[in-house]
Amino acid sequence: MLAGDKPIFQQIADHISGEILAGTYAEETQVPSTNEFAAFYRINPATAGKGVNLLVDRGILYKKRGIGMFVASGAAEILRTERRQQFVEGFVTPLIEESRTLGLDRSEVLAAITAAFGGSSPTQGDAS
Repeated sequence: MLAGDKPIFQQIADHISGEILAGTYAEETQVPSTNEFAAFYRINPATAGKGVNLLVDRGILYKKRGIGMFVASGAAEILRTERRQQFVEGFVTPLIEESRTLGLDRSEVLAAITAAFGGSSPTQGDAS
C-alpha cells in the first residue's frame, strides 16, 4: 500500500480517509493506534502519528484521552466534500480547458461523457 510519490504520512492519512469513506471505520468508532499502523506498515510511529494528526487537524478524527483515536461525526461527509472539490479541480476543470482548446462545445463534451458511462449520447435520443 505504501508506495508512490506522496510522503508516507500522507499515504497513511489517505488510507484512513479511504477506509472511512468505504465504511470500514464508521463515525464514532475507534481507528487503529499510531503504533498499530507503524507496526503494520513497518514505519516509524512518529510518521504514522503525523498522518493521523493530519486527519485530527481537519476534524476527521478526534482523540479520547487514554483511549485512542475515533472517527468524528460528519467525517465521511467532510471527506466526500473535499474529494468532490479535488475531483472538480483535478479532472473536470482540466477537461473543460482541453475541450475549449479542441473547440468542442458543451453538447459534444456531454455526449462524450455519456458515451464513456456506457449510455447513448443526448444527441442520439437518450430519453433518460
